[in-house]
Amino acid sequence: MKKLFPILTILLALFAGPLIGQDVEQPTDAPNAEENAKTADEEPPVDSESTYATETEGEEDGESEEAPAVIDSGDTAWMIVATALVLMMTIPGLSLFYCGLARRKNVLSVLVQCFACTALMTLLWTIYGYSLAASGDGQFFGDFAKVCLQGVGVDTVSGTIPESVYFTFQMTFAIITPALIVGAFAERMKFSAVLIFLTLWFTFSYLPVWHMVWGGGYLAEKWHAIDFAGGTVVHINAGIAGLVACIVLGKREGYLKSPMPPHNVPFVLIGAALLWVGWFGFNAGSELAADGVAGMAQLVTQVATATAAFFWMMAEWILRGKPTAVGIATGAVAGLVAITPASGTVGPMGAIAIGAAAALVCYWTATSLKHALGYDDSFDVFGVHGVGGIVGALLTGLFFIKADTGAEYIENNLKGQIVSVIVTIIWSGVVSYIALKIADVFCGGIRSTEDEEIQGLDVADHGEEGYQL
Repeated sequence: MKKLFPILTILLALFAGPLIGQDVEQPTDAPNAEENAKTADEEPPVDSESTYATETEGEEDGESEEAPAVIDSGDTAWMIVATALVLMMTIPGLSLFYCGLARRKNVLSVLVQCFACTALMTLLWTIYGYSLAASGDGQFFGDFAKVCLQGVGVDTVSGTIPESVYFTFQMTFAIITPALIVGAFAERMKFSAVLIFLTLWFTFSYLPVWHMVWGGGYLAEKWHAIDFAGGTVVHINAGIAGLVACIVLGKREGYLKSPMPPHNVPFVLIGAALLWVGWFGFNAGSELAADGVAGMAQLVTQVATATAAFFWMMAEWILRGKPTAVGIATGAVAGLVAITPASGTVGPMGAIAIGAAAALVCYWTATSLKHALGYDDSFDVFGVHGVGGIVGALLTGLFFIKADTGAEYIENNLKGQIVSVIVTIIWSGVVSYIALKIADVFCGGIRSTEDEEIQGLDVADHGEEGYQL
């Protein structure tokens, strides 16, 4: 383990050269501020309140020209807010949700893992992640054109917003996706192994799936997969990784033999509430504009989440006699997950159907299926995010809003969705297994010892305790 940190330092140093020599003035696909200023005298002014940055001008001499990209202040302001909302989903939202579900002796370990993931993924996304995901025209990976953010400056534009804002918005997705996996193997994995595993998984699973779906790669080009805000890229991807990790690691010491209730249910509810609010940035922000689609995405997110929370509560009340606080919070998260891929293409009635389906299927998975198969998914990452993402991705292929009339209708458009789900499951599963084995070699085992688990990872990994009682 002592050799790991010098290796990481050397790798960061190798990236420092391009970073120091970065020239933000080099040509990019989007025109810079000086070019915009030059064309201002030659072309009619662009309406600053326009939702879209580029429009086709009137034809001259039988030819049409496209106006240069122009930053829209309204879109930019909204996207800065949406970015902050999505970051809030990880710290503090997911952190509180997960640490509340943990036992008291492991509360800090979960918080630190989420916090460290935020720091690590920020660096990786900046150094090479954004480039491999968002640049290039490969089928599975991007290229290194924007390593260390070469060519990204204050005057580069992505659509109608600064590229720096788009980059940071997508960074928050890159942060929360690996952090979701933490809940599957919580309370039993070495901290060093967590960092190595998440680095490898981010590089070889998150980035290529991002590129395949959102970067014009295989699933977008060949199968026209619909994933508005991250059903496959985020939730199925992370859910499958969590399932593989908890199976490879094995069950926690005492699992099913001694009680392991959440140590702080109010934290669970507060964390779920922060996730709910932050998800408006997640879904509505994925439109990348302050327009009608963003407004509808916000509406259906609220409707689907409320539906799922209510249906989970009722199912638990009927089947187990009492509606629990943890249950209604988990149901809300299941609804948030399921509506994510469909939030840009469905209406309120479709949202109700998706929310209800997600609640019932995820409830069955997180209770009956998990116990029947015997795997220890600590905080039901696969049961809620993996299965909820699958339900949402498939139902996205059924419910649509007609672009011309705005009416809701049902259409069988499942082929591309099924393929995208299958590809994501296989890709993430294989990468996760290999990454765990590599981490195992580097760390001399990825599992905490029995004594460390009994003592708690707060003291074993971090030398601190969450509570002084």
